[in-house]
Amino acid sequence: MTLRERLDDDLKKAMKARDEVSLSVIRNIRSVVKNREIDQKVTLDDAGICEVITSLVKQRRDSIRMFGDAGRNELVTKEEGELALLLNFLPAQLTAEEIEQIVSLAVTATGAVGMKDMGALMKVVMPQVTGIADGSLVSRIVKEKLS
Repeated sequence: MTLRERLDDDLKKAMKARDEVSLSVIRNIRSVVKNREIDQKVTLDDAGICEVITSLVKQRRDSIRMFGDAGRNELVTKEEGELALLLNFLPAQLTAEEIEQIVSLAVTATGAVGMKDMGALMKVVMPQVTGIADGSLVSRIVKEKLS
């Protein structure tokens, strides 16, 4: 079952269950996917839809951080619920240890030795972890390895 089909099925289930939060999240995903398809004049495959969901996850994490800093706990709770639903549509995320292994292999392959090599190292690592790891976590691990 493709991710698009899964979204359609989950939308129908949310409608039948009258689950407003799930309904809202799924409709948001479908809307952003449709807008991106119109902008790029292509039909997104599973990888493209995963990119959309990953960007929505990043937005939710940023919102949670900002609402938490502002003391808006009711909005933090709402965003955390939406984040959990979004993560259900992504493949299993890599652990920090798995990311460290990938980064270590990339360091060996590229011969990176310092922070000046971070850009080249990220170009090697990111295609391997896109959609299955948080970019800020990957960046932090790369910085640790290079410093």
